[in-house]
Amino acid sequence: MACRKQNLDIYILDWDFAVLYSLERQVLPLVNFGWKTHKRVHFVLDDDHPVGASHHQKIVVVDDRVAFVGGFNLTSCRWDTTDHAPDNPKRCDNETKYGPFHDVQMMVDGQAAEKLAHLARMHWERITGDRLPSVKTSQHDPWPDTVSPDLENARVAILRTMPEYEGESEIREIETFYLDAIDRAQSYIYIENQYFSSHVVSTALEEILRKKDGPEVLLVLPKKCSGWLEEETMGALRRHLLERLHQDDVFGRLRVCYPDRKGLTSDVLNVHSKVLVIDDVLLSIGSANLSNRSMGFDTECNLALYADTDKRVAKAIADFRNRLLGEHLGAEPDGVASMIKDTGSLLSTIEALRTDERTLRDLHESENDSIMESLPASMIADPERPIDIEALLDYLGFGGGRRDVKADAKRKAWRFGAVIAFALLLAILWRWTGLKDVASMENLLAAADYVRENPLTIPIVLIVYVIGSCIMFPVTLMILLTALSFGPVMGFVLAFSGSLLGGLAGYLLGGWLGRDVVRKLASDKVNRLSCRLARHGWLAVAIVRVIPIAPFTIVNLVAGSSHISTWSFLVGTAAGMAPGIMAIMIFEGGFERAITNPNLWNIILAFIAVLCAILILYTGKRWLTNQEKRHDE
Repeated sequence: MACRKQNLDIYILDWDFAVLYSLERQVLPLVNFGWKTHKRVHFVLDDDHPVGASHHQKIVVVDDRVAFVGGFNLTSCRWDTTDHAPDNPKRCDNETKYGPFHDVQMMVDGQAAEKLAHLARMHWERITGDRLPSVKTSQHDPWPDTVSPDLENARVAILRTMPEYEGESEIREIETFYLDAIDRAQSYIYIENQYFSSHVVSTALEEILRKKDGPEVLLVLPKKCSGWLEEETMGALRRHLLERLHQDDVFGRLRVCYPDRKGLTSDVLNVHSKVLVIDDVLLSIGSANLSNRSMGFDTECNLALYADTDKRVAKAIADFRNRLLGEHLGAEPDGVASMIKDTGSLLSTIEALRTDERTLRDLHESENDSIMESLPASMIADPERPIDIEALLDYLGFGGGRRDVKADAKRKAWRFGAVIAFALLLAILWRWTGLKDVASMENLLAAADYVRENPLTIPIVLIVYVIGSCIMFPVTLMILLTALSFGPVMGFVLAFSGSLLGGLAGYLLGGWLGRDVVRKLASDKVNRLSCRLARHGWLAVAIVRVIPIAPFTIVNLVAGSSHISTWSFLVGTAAGMAPGIMAIMIFEGGFERAITNPNLWNIILAFIAVLCAILILYTGKRWLTNQEKRHDE
């Protein structure tokens, strides 16, 4: 499209999703959209949200004249028709077939589209710092000729969820709308949603079900959640809340269903829509799931219609609901409307129109003995409030706050034991297998002697550190090889100098690439180091060297793209790397003596060397952490 239209610019703002979700989403979106596409396709990853949150809005705006809001993600395996045929040959993505997919979105124009364009511009400017120009007024109308509007000249409400973050107040308009709408319901509540894990919405439905003359409630959900991770977390929450709903359904007005059709075997019809219809009065379509996240943690956008006394709007809402029910039941919308009128019941209409070809089946949750059933899954998969980054880093053992010292020591003891076990395994292989003839200590030391005797050794080693640090070669392995080749003293000098030069190269590369590119390359957690590095200076750099929150190369790039000075970066790198390098040199010296001449005295010396290395690491980490505490105070 950008190639065919010379004046067209395309702006895509995508969630910088967590690594946990990478297997379920397109690999390397930055490469596929940011670097492989036309120069007028501007692709940016949005990481400006609380830790664990997501940019979950699904908004498309065309020339400020037409806008789409709904549940569709910009990803693969989403196309389908309302027929949801089990074997549709067109439902194929990159030669991979996928199952039927059900989703809903709303298209609007006029002032509603202009307001959505304003919302999109605000979000883009917040992430990139660039203000997008408004579209010049023209006679061109991008509304597709093939789409007839269901309603004209009606007011549309834009509902949002925005988390509290970096001084911005939270917005919970979608949650407020859901609660008010459920409370207003008199006859029918129709819900389609990907998830059902919102405590507040579930509580509101429980209260309405306990009323003697309350409305009927029809929930249309997927038969199961997508993938083991969602099934173990969001599925566990859904089972718990649905059990509560059934217990409160004392008057038999609740039905929980999933859509099914003849011919589906291992595949299920994936319900991804987010729809709420209250009587013939209220309608909401958008991106917000019935989850705690969508009510107050992620960024969301829904559109809503309110009929009030406008019969045109009421008819459009009723027709839309009947069209959805007709799709699920294999019936014509007029037939659904007639049956609802005759029976006066949404649930009776489902029973009357069920067929073997297409139907809504009752969702019976199976017993599950997953460990997640006994854990507070909402704290992990479906949080309601933003997670503080400093508290999270402290919890993970990356920060300078209080931690469980015993648990921390136990984890380190296990890691130390694993290292010793690996070293003993190598010693056994060297001593009692054919490896001793190829990878003997004598041969390795001979190779080290050859390296040392080369007149260009020092510049070669330093160049290796620079190149290795820029291509993410493990710096620890380079230090170990340096210790083996040059011994403790010269090895320390070369490893220390090489680490500084390699770090400086990555720092300069990060400054050259700029913050936007580095933010796209790095993970969400690493991106947030940029603020911390700039705020704490050399102390923060030293801390992330001793406590490796991220790989050596990534920290260099992020530091270079932040506001930290070159001098602070070098001082922090020197202070943070020195204890580790010294510990490796001492460990290597004692380990080499124990392997080449394994007598009791050398084994004791190796053990002492290991203790000294641990002491150096611990002392360096403790000192730097205390310095950071004083700096904070």
